[in-house]
Amino acid sequence: MAKQPHLIIFNPDQWRSDVMGHMGNPAAVTPHLDRMAQTDGVSFRNAFCQNTVCTPSRCSFMSGWYPHVRGHRTMYHMMQPDEPVLLRTLKNAGYYVWWGGKNDLVPAENGYDDYCDVKYKPPVQPRRETNLHAHDVWRGAPEGDNYFSFYAGRLQKAEDEENYYDGDWANVLGAIELIRNAPDDRPLCIYLPLLYPHPPYGVEEPYFSMIDRAKLPPRIPAPADWDGKPSLLRGIWEKQKLQGWTEERWDELRATYYGMCARVDRQFGMVMDALRDAGMYDDTAVFFFSDHGDFTGDYGLVEKTQNTFEDCLSRVPFIVKPPKDVPVLPRVSDAMVELIDFPATVEALLDIKPGHSHFGRSLLPVIAGETDEHRDAVFCEGGRLHGEEQCMERESTSVGSASGLYWPRIQWQLQEGPEHTKAVMCRTKEYKYVRRFYEQDELYDLTLDPGETINRIGDPELAGVLAQLKDRLLTFYQETCDTVPLKANKRM
Repeated sequence: MAKQPHLIIFNPDQWRSDVMGHMGNPAAVTPHLDRMAQTDGVSFRNAFCQNTVCTPSRCSFMSGWYPHVRGHRTMYHMMQPDEPVLLRTLKNAGYYVWWGGKNDLVPAENGYDDYCDVKYKPPVQPRRETNLHAHDVWRGAPEGDNYFSFYAGRLQKAEDEENYYDGDWANVLGAIELIRNAPDDRPLCIYLPLLYPHPPYGVEEPYFSMIDRAKLPPRIPAPADWDGKPSLLRGIWEKQKLQGWTEERWDELRATYYGMCARVDRQFGMVMDALRDAGMYDDTAVFFFSDHGDFTGDYGLVEKTQNTFEDCLSRVPFIVKPPKDVPVLPRVSDAMVELIDFPATVEALLDIKPGHSHFGRSLLPVIAGETDEHRDAVFCEGGRLHGEEQCMERESTSVGSASGLYWPRIQWQLQEGPEHTKAVMCRTKEYKYVRRFYEQDELYDLTLDPGETINRIGDPELAGVLAQLKDRLLTFYQETCDTVPLKANKRM
């Protein structure tokens, strides 16, 4: 490659893998992502995050480490100065790194200078009302059944606004402006960690009405009997108080989430159009992926958890478009991949030798169409041990108090019961095994039960499968339990 390609890291928050048109979802409106998968990129059907909440997932996909390697299992244990972060690697390799969007990766008190040239601050700040966490008048009364639903519905633009100008729109427009005025002496790396479609579920027109409610796929219902399921799920289900919701109300919530995804797809398309207009598209590698998914009504729940690994939470969109001179076979690939494969792919693309050991594997052979075999299993982990008070996230009191949006989940994290138990998922294409430290393990036959509704952990018919998955999990931990620094110390 004559010169290093530009990089776009487009990173929406909490997007489920199944909400894309090219994945066969008739209700999803994602024409720009669909186009990329059809013409010049690869979309991975079986891509999985390594933790189902924001910060641990981001620490993992920016380092190539699983959460257990250095204990990145909470929202308040971010990447430390001595730990590897891909953005810093790229900056040190000569990239002009522009970061527009949320953090959830490095301690804010340390600053951002090591990781980027610009931590973007929009010249025009969004109205306070656009922050649905802070401005939550949509919730209703505390005793009502919308108080913990995260459902805000249709959002109203200001009279003088072309878009519902919030943080996401501000950062996307900032990225487009940078593309139009890109430095000519350094390759660009644009990192766009957006907030949408993270709940609260709210979106403006035309996206709110863009989704055909009649085309929504069936929702996985709440179990009639929660036996065999993690206790945290039942605990949240009881506290969110959504048991009386009709399917029509669930459809409105789900359609709003789909509309949020449609808006992000539109923003993605605008960035791609800006690259084309600037003559940069062919010279740019594009990575589109989410940090984790969202319940969006499945199992009668909204939002997410920190130690359960249902596919709606752990399976994520992952689309890669390489530069034009790198081989690609556009398609939806069935390869099993993990988000830690993202930094390994960037390093292989740029011929960068990482300065640390990690566990990602380059996706370039899969992207080229040489194979659709990449991993035999994928892994996701979270939770804590009893006594790990630093993992209780007491810092979350601003959002985790009894009146906070996240209280139905946070209250269980503050207790020493089994609900917040440490857990790990080992998933193949056919089966999912979850080892849970303080409560019953889980085993699902994904061919017969893709909704993970019947826990077959004690089924003698699957005893052989269980033994194989336990052995695979042991191998995983032995392979990844630590990393030895590449630089050796001198001995006296």
